[in-house]
Amino acid sequence: MKSGIHPDYHMIDVKMTDGTVFQIRSTWGKPGDQMSLDIDPLAHPAWTGGSAKLMDTGGRVSKFKNKYAGLGF
Repeated sequence: MKSGIHPDYHMIDVKMTDGTVFQIRSTWGKPGDQMSLDIDPLAHPAWTGGSAKLMDTGGRVSKFKNKYAGLGF
């Protein structure tokens, strides 16, 4: 294999929607950074079989609803 073409893997923290944190190897960010998930297997209806428990971080859901309010959403 060629040297210097592969990304650097390092340990990061991943914070789930319920607040639990675990460590994983990743190429994302810098060593020790924390990735916070908005939707994960604990909250996504595809895995839970129920309705979505979206956490509106940054007002994205309300921004969408305001933008398309006249269309009957």
